[in-house]
Amino acid sequence: MKKPLTYISLFSSAGVGCYGFKLNGFECIATNELLTKRLKIQAFNNKCKYESGYIDGDITKQEVKQKLLNELKFWQEKHKIKTPDVLIATPPCQGMSVANHKKNDEISRNSLVVESIKLTNKILPKYFVFENVRAFLNTTCTDIDGVVKPIKEAIKYNLGGNYNILYKIVNFKEYGSNSSRTRTLVIGVRKDIPNITPYDIFPKKQKSKTLRQLIGDLPSLTEMGEISNDIFHSYREFDQRMLPWIENLEEGQSAFENSEPERIPHRIINGEIVNNKSKNGDKYARWYWDKEGPCVHTRNDILASQNTVHPSDNRVFSIRELMRMLSIPESFEWSHIKTDKLNKLTELEKKAFLKKEELNIRHCLGEAVPTGVFKNIASNIKKANKNESLSLSQIKSLEEEFKLNKTENIVSFIKNNFKNYSLDNIFLIAEHSNSERLKTSAYFTRKDIAYSVIKDLPELKKKKKIRILEPSVGVGNFIPMLFEKYEKKDEVILDVCDIDNNSLQILKTILSKIKVPKNFKINFKHTDFLLWNCKTKYDIVVGNPPYGKVTKNKELLDIYKFKAHNSDTNNIFSFFIEKSLRLGNYVSLIVPKSLLNAPEFNKTRDLLKSCDLQKICDYGEKAFKGVKIETVSFLCSSSVSTKDSVIIESYIKNSYKEESKEYIFSDDFPYWLIYRDASFDNVVSKMKLDIFNSFRDRQITKSITQDKGKVRVLKSRNIGNNEIKKIDGYDCYVDEIEELAVSKFYNESDVVMVPNLTYYPRASFLPKNTITDGSVALLTLKNGSRLPTEQDLEFYSTEEFENYYRVARNYGTRSLNIDNNSVFFFGLLKEITE
Repeated sequence: MKKPLTYISLFSSAGVGCYGFKLNGFECIATNELLTKRLKIQAFNNKCKYESGYIDGDITKQEVKQKLLNELKFWQEKHKIKTPDVLIATPPCQGMSVANHKKNDEISRNSLVVESIKLTNKILPKYFVFENVRAFLNTTCTDIDGVVKPIKEAIKYNLGGNYNILYKIVNFKEYGSNSSRTRTLVIGVRKDIPNITPYDIFPKKQKSKTLRQLIGDLPSLTEMGEISNDIFHSYREFDQRMLPWIENLEEGQSAFENSEPERIPHRIINGEIVNNKSKNGDKYARWYWDKEGPCVHTRNDILASQNTVHPSDNRVFSIRELMRMLSIPESFEWSHIKTDKLNKLTELEKKAFLKKEELNIRHCLGEAVPTGVFKNIASNIKKANKNESLSLSQIKSLEEEFKLNKTENIVSFIKNNFKNYSLDNIFLIAEHSNSERLKTSAYFTRKDIAYSVIKDLPELKKKKKIRILEPSVGVGNFIPMLFEKYEKKDEVILDVCDIDNNSLQILKTILSKIKVPKNFKINFKHTDFLLWNCKTKYDIVVGNPPYGKVTKNKELLDIYKFKAHNSDTNNIFSFFIEKSLRLGNYVSLIVPKSLLNAPEFNKTRDLLKSCDLQKICDYGEKAFKGVKIETVSFLCSSSVSTKDSVIIESYIKNSYKEESKEYIFSDDFPYWLIYRDASFDNVVSKMKLDIFNSFRDRQITKSITQDKGKVRVLKSRNIGNNEIKKIDGYDCYVDEIEELAVSKFYNESDVVMVPNLTYYPRASFLPKNTITDGSVALLTLKNGSRLPTEQDLEFYSTEEFENYYRVARNYGTRSLNIDNNSVFFFGLLKEITE
C-alpha cells in the first residue's frame, strides 16, 4: 500500500493556503490554530482525516504541543510513516507588517516563529515552508537560546544543520495568486534527500489574471445590501454618507484626490469639516479592471482600508471576488452548510448568515496565503518525490544500449530522449557516460550538494551586471542553480571553462534543451584553466575542480607550480584554488577534505586564512554518487580578512554554527579544527602535545611476509590497550629486516605503537623482536620530553580521548593516516610527574 503524502500546519487560520495541499492529495496529520471559529472552517473542508487532527489553542503551551505530537505518533503507528512530508508555518505577523501602525514591542509575538523552529527540529519533516510578511527575515525575535536576533539568523542556525534553506521575498501575483502581495517564503529541504533542492520546491512563476479576466463574469452589484445568486457575491453595506466620496472616482483614484471638500473623506466636528488622514495613500481607492487584484488585507470589509473599492461598482469587493483574487476554488466551504444550500436560503436567511459570518470570513481572507501558491508548492513536492535518480547499474545499462562511450552518441541520446528523463538524470547520464571524466579526475556533483555550494554566495544587490566563472564546468550541473540565484540581475556573463571538449559539447546540447534566461550570456572556453591566460576579474568563481595529481608530466607540473604559493603539492585542486582567488572576488569551490589537515596543503590553508574565509561545509563522503571521497566546500572573499568569524556547516554532524576564526584556525594546532569545542579543549588542557614523531612502514606487503619466521610483524589488530594480541590466521613474520626502513626501530625502547586509520585509538609499546607494517604508526619521542608510561597509553583507549581524537581528525573517514601533522594530538598527561 502506497503511503500518503502528509503535512502538518501551524498558525493555519481557516486553512485557505493549506487547501492547496489537499487539492494535491496530501493528508493533513494535524493543524493548529488559536481561534476555534477559524479552525472549524478547516473541518468544514474535511482537511484532517481524523477529528483529533484539529488542534486549537496556543501552540506555545506544552499541552497543545503534546496533542500535536501525539497525533503524529498515531499516524506513525497507524500509517507507518516516519516523518511528515511537509511542515507549514505562517505565524502571526502584527509586529512586522508595514500596515500595522499600532505596533509596540512585538518581539515576544514575533518569537512565535521560534515555536515553528522548535517543532521543525523535533519533527524533522522532509520539507518545511514558512510564510510571512516582507519584513519577516530582518525582524528580531527571542531565539531558543534567549538571545534577541533577526528571524533569518534564528532559522539559519537552528535548522541549517538539517536543511538546505532558501529565503526569498516575492510577489505572490507571480506564483499562483491573482492579487499583488509581497511576502517572504522560506523553504527547507532535508539534507538526506538527495538531488532535491529548495529551488525544486519553490513555486513556479505563473502569469496572473487581470480583474477583468478574473471577475468580469460576475454580475454588477449596484444596490447596497444586494445579494446575487451566489451568497458570497454581495454588496456589503456601509455608511451612506461615504457614497459621495467614492462614486465619481476613476480607476486608480483615491477619495483624497477629490477636489470638492465634501467628497474628501472627513468628519463633522462642531459643524466644521475635518479631513481624515491618508496614511498609506491607498485608502478609499478604486482599483483597476486591467490589473491583477490589489493586496487583500484583513480589513477588506471597509472603504477606509487599502484599495478595497471595486473598479466600477460603488462598494468593496465581495467575498467571491476576493476568493478569486486569492486563487481559492469555489469548492472551498466557509460553513457547515454547503454553499449550494446557502444559495437556496431566503433573502432574510442569507442576510442573517452574512451578518454573523461575513467579518470572520473576510478576516480569514486577509490573513490567508493564496491557495494557488501553496498548491503550486505541493505540486512541486509531488513531482520532486517522483523524480528518483537513476542507479549506477541503470546508467550502465543505458551506456551499453546506446553506446554512450562516444560523445556523439551521448549528444544524440540527449536530443532524442530529453523529455523522457528529468534534467537531473540527464546530467547524471551525461557525466557518468563521458569516458574522459576519469582521465580528468572530474566527479559529478549531486544537485543538493551543488545547491549548498551556491546558496550562500552573495546577492551582489548593488550590481546590475555581474560576471561568473565556472573553471571546470563538466556537463554544467551547477548552471541551473546559477540561473535561479541570479534571475533578477540585468545581465549575467557566465564563462564556463573545461579541459575536456567532449563535456562542453554535451553541455551545449543540454542548454539547447532548457530555457536559458534572457539575462544570461554564456561563453564557452575549451582550455586548461591553469594554463589559460585570463585577465578578466570575476565577481564570482564557483564549481568543482578536478582532484587528480600530476605525476607523470613533470614539465606540466613545473608550469602549474611556477606561480603557485603552494608548490609543496602536485594536486590540481590546490592550484585551482589559488588561481580562482586571483580571478574572483568571491570563490566557492568543493574540494577534497584533505585540504583541512594534510601537511601538503599547509600553505594553501595559510593563503585561504589570509583572505576573508566566510564558510566551510563538510560533506564527508556524501557529495558524490558511487565515489568514496571526502569533500568540503568553502566560500571565500579574495579580499583581506575582515570578519573574525566563519560559518561551519556539517552534513556529518547536522550542524550549522558560527565560530571564531582565531579558535578554529588557532596556531596552537598544526591544522584547522572545524569541530573544536569545550570538551576537546578540556582534553587538551590535560596533556602536553607535540611530543612524538611518527613513522609508518611503506615496504612490507603480503608478498614478503609468511606464517612463520624470525621476526614477528605486528599489524593494527594485534595492538590492544597496553597489550599485544595473538590472532590465528592473521599473524605474520619475516626472516630478514636489514633492507627495511622500519628496522631502525627494532628492539628500540619506548617506541609507542598506535593503529593507523581508526577512531578507536589504543596503544602499546613495541615489544622486543618485532616490527610493524603500514597499518601501525610508530611514535618516537622528540627531544626534551619525559618517557611515556603505561598510564599515558591507557588514556588513549578512553572514551574521552576517542571523542577528542574525532575532533582532532575533523571527523574524517578516509584521511585518518597518522602523519607528522596528526601525531601532534597524541600527548602525554600533565598529571604524571617526571
